[in-house]
Amino acid sequence: MTPDRIAPAAATERHAILDILRGLALLGICLANFGEFSLYTFLPAASTDAMPTAGVDDVLRFLQYVFIDGKFYTLFSLLFGIGFSIMLSRGMGVFYRRMVVLLLIGLGHLIFLWAGDILILYATAGMLLPLFRRASDRGLLWCAAGLLLVPIAVDGAVGIFGWDLSAGVDRATRYFHDRAGITGENFPVWLAGARDYGDVLRFNIAGSFIRMQEFIDGNRIFKVLGLFLLGFWVGRRGIHADLGGNLRLLRRVALWGAAIGLPASVLYAWETTAGHPFGLAGHSAVYAVSVVPLALAYASALALWYHGHRELRIFAIVASPGRMALTNYILQSLFGMFIFYGIGLGLGARTGFVWAEIIAFALFVILMLGSHVWLRFYRFGPLEWIWRMLTYGKILKNKK
Repeated sequence: MTPDRIAPAAATERHAILDILRGLALLGICLANFGEFSLYTFLPAASTDAMPTAGVDDVLRFLQYVFIDGKFYTLFSLLFGIGFSIMLSRGMGVFYRRMVVLLLIGLGHLIFLWAGDILILYATAGMLLPLFRRASDRGLLWCAAGLLLVPIAVDGAVGIFGWDLSAGVDRATRYFHDRAGITGENFPVWLAGARDYGDVLRFNIAGSFIRMQEFIDGNRIFKVLGLFLLGFWVGRRGIHADLGGNLRLLRRVALWGAAIGLPASVLYAWETTAGHPFGLAGHSAVYAVSVVPLALAYASALALWYHGHRELRIFAIVASPGRMALTNYILQSLFGMFIFYGIGLGLGARTGFVWAEIIAFALFVILMLGSHVWLRFYRFGPLEWIWRMLTYGKILKNKK
């Protein structure tokens, strides 16, 4: 396929499989994030070991590292790249306006709701995608592979030379922590004891710098851009638009992705829970070999299931939150704040991991059913509608 060319079907149709995959990704992201929303992730071992669910929590935490951690943000990133291939047909001006609006939404989410935002990174990396629009299909794959391997090289160099790439951001974090009175002792329970929204805002301002530190130390820009390019390749080839014509490829990816990704994910879970005995570069290598193959296996297996059983009602229901992915992503944060922070129900820092995951799953079911009902009456989710209007600079009809 000629560079910069998009399969006609991909440019003109909405494909249910993409919405279904987004719905699945939202479930995984909710399960991954609620360990932090519940503040369980931040608690010292003495506190988590004293919980009545400690034994189950340890097992479930290990399984989360195997099957969830990193896999669904990887899937979401792939879907973004596929979406970029579709957006190319609408011009670069529209694309860049969408990215700028997404960046502003991400900034608002980061500061005012939750310091674990990913939208800022997506918007920033997304702005780099047009640099690759004229690359060949093979060039896209080589660039994607190279970018996914860069973190291993960077972490190896950090380990050898002792670089501190995020030192400046760390100083900013300490400055805002000192101003707010946040210490190592009260950090894990600060949000659970928040007396008003001002406490949450002070924590998030400092937390936004922690998030930037995570992006830098985790080499996230390389990982995300590499996944975007892989998704761009999928979209350019129109694989999502012609599942029947790509069954052999999907079967091979599902088989090999699981064969490589599952055992590597078990190793990743052990290595993470054991305190990273392989070192920084070793951890990055295990992460790359486990997360990407298994995420691709998930996507391919679901596409194969959908291709053979399109009539199943569950697909239409799961696709609904995927059509409102931005709205549901922000709603997860709003509900997480209400359930776990002191300005809401205050369940944070005293809820075992198993309960955090049960709450996350129940919340996803509620959002899934709510999205299904909403889309009976409206064309877009509320934030998707606002995003489109700000992108195109005009009022758009939403109600059906």
